[in-house]
Amino acid sequence: MAPKSDFLCLKDISRKAAQEDQAEQVLKICVFHKSEEDEGASDADVSIVVEGTEVLDNCGSVAKACLLLMGIIYAMNLSYPPKMKYTFEVFQKLLLELDVLKLSPKILSAKQAYSLSARLTQELSFQTGH
Repeated sequence: MAPKSDFLCLKDISRKAAQEDQAEQVLKICVFHKSEEDEGASDADVSIVVEGTEVLDNCGSVAKACLLLMGIIYAMNLSYPPKMKYTFEVFQKLLLELDVLKLSPKILSAKQAYSLSARLTQELSFQTGH
């Protein structure tokens, strides 16, 4: 058995390819495009795979799957994959505004840089009348 990858994988693949590949992923969001023969079906089915097992399907959209994935991580008390730790921390603390009082130094620095950049952009837009 191949070692599990240490990162979130977001890509478009067939169900068959996903089943062959899913054992290699710790966290995965799969987008399955439906065939033209599927009457009344939406264009795509979005599923979540955790540690090689599809835990949720028919999520509706990638955005909804991301939110559901955060809920699954929280409910199952999973650790973020080490290579994606800061990505998940930004998503959790800055975008979802959960546990915002406990920012790591790296994320706090990024937040401050973004805030400064946003203020400068706003001031420049105001000065130029755009």
